[in-house]
Amino acid sequence: MALRIGDILIEKGLITRDQLERAVQEHQKTKEFLGQTFIRMGFVTEEKLLRVLAEQQGIAFLSLRDVKFDDAVIKKIPVKFSWHYKIMPIRWHDNVLTVATSNPFDKWFIDDLETNLGYRVEMVLALSSDIMKTIQKYYGVGADTIERILAETPHEEKAAEVGVKEKVEDLEKVSDAASVVKLVNQILQQAIRDRATDIHFEHFRGNLALRYRIDGILYDAQVSENMRYLYSAIISRIKVMANMDIVERRVPQDGRAKVKIGDKEYELRVSILPTLHGENIAIRILPTLMLFNMSDLGMHDKELQVLQRVLQKPHGIIFVTGPTGSGKTTTLYTCLSQVNTRERKIITIEDPVEYELKGVSQIQVNPKISLTFASVLRSILRHDPDIIMVGEVRDFETASITIQTALTGHLVFSTIHTNNAASGATRLIDMGIDPFLITSSVEMFIAQRLVRRICPDCKEESRIDGDKIGLKDIPQGMDITRPIFRGKGCPTCNHTGYKGRTGIYELLVMNEKIRDLILHKESADKVQLKAIETGMNPMVLDGWEKVFAGMTTPEEVHRVTQVEE
Repeated sequence: MALRIGDILIEKGLITRDQLERAVQEHQKTKEFLGQTFIRMGFVTEEKLLRVLAEQQGIAFLSLRDVKFDDAVIKKIPVKFSWHYKIMPIRWHDNVLTVATSNPFDKWFIDDLETNLGYRVEMVLALSSDIMKTIQKYYGVGADTIERILAETPHEEKAAEVGVKEKVEDLEKVSDAASVVKLVNQILQQAIRDRATDIHFEHFRGNLALRYRIDGILYDAQVSENMRYLYSAIISRIKVMANMDIVERRVPQDGRAKVKIGDKEYELRVSILPTLHGENIAIRILPTLMLFNMSDLGMHDKELQVLQRVLQKPHGIIFVTGPTGSGKTTTLYTCLSQVNTRERKIITIEDPVEYELKGVSQIQVNPKISLTFASVLRSILRHDPDIIMVGEVRDFETASITIQTALTGHLVFSTIHTNNAASGATRLIDMGIDPFLITSSVEMFIAQRLVRRICPDCKEESRIDGDKIGLKDIPQGMDITRPIFRGKGCPTCNHTGYKGRTGIYELLVMNEKIRDLILHKESADKVQLKAIETGMNPMVLDGWEKVFAGMTTPEEVHRVTQVEE
């Protein structure tokens, strides 16, 4: 049988006679299925091998990416069978259940299913990776682990607390034993593989929700409904990882943990919040190594040149504005990386420190011990820094000291919460800052938002839908007859049509006309109009330029800029 497979592969030109002989020698040592040897040695891909086997065995080969699964069919096989045999139910008709497997010679599962479930079982072939992804998607993350824990654990111990002492958790080096440790690791692994930036556990009356934030949007993760029985143990495990108090359940807690997948390390920022029906958990996933590049920000060449010019100034303030989650910190870190040389001393004050920057002294504020932005600012000037980053200006005291720092010859970076660049000055005036101090110290306001990028694998030409996006929302002068692009949805982007994000910006550089309006305390609208007159590209226009460049969609630009409109 094994040699017949080899001969067929040779006949089809997929392997050579020499490769067959080498694979047979290896097969005799390992005793594994010869086809697996071909795949492991890189002689043939799994898909090509399975298509040959399907033809040889007279059965079908399916791409599970093209299959629509019915919940009623999935329920025909319990999760323990699906995970154990690595099979996925496909169809149900006339008491015949069709299942996908990646090994046509392992037919033990057919007898097992027919004996235990009473169905007649037929098989089709599919890629093993597609089968595992589909099992995870439809049965839920860690579903098999949950079932095994509940089956092996006495009822009164199902919520037992679990803990380990390791500081850096290697998520891939975990035993096969069913445990809450393994379950939490599976949830974290899946989130990182899905490019999630946040994980949210939300506990409601009789229900537990698990959601991942991917490209700024929250998506429900498919999980077993039985996970709620293990929630106390899950909380305890996460608290142990983040060095929190396991016993305390009445007050919010914050902590950090490091995990490892393969050769990559990630830092987890964990926040636990007591709610009406139990503790909620939010986990922020941050890579420990980030390379900040100006070209990755998504600014046009003209805007990058303007920013680079301002970064060369010896003193002054650059404010980045926008709501939470708009990418302000990434922009600040990128600017700091640009000016970070051995000839300059840089100190940052942050809440919290999100990424570690080599060669930069980073301080995390702690209001519990009166370590605030203002108090740290007073002290760090004694360390003679050239450049300072203040995580956020949120009150008069911090704003005042920040401006004084800039006036004494320091280049300062900071953030402020406003809807657009022109509102930055009026926000500072509202805090009580003298307009003269603003015009003397501030060099630039950068407003930004993040929009999702169109998935390159399913990108297709489209047209503007006037029903979804009103024509009034398109800036004047735009040629709306030009084609645009949208993502059709594919497995690469999890059928969302989007993969990754980029920024849209407006850069308000201070000039004499803008300073004059600020000195006279004119409204943000007048400042905005004057800035556009003197060359500023408004954020909405920048977004639409990226739409017609095929980077994002009109819906995304409308979603993040509709407040401005």
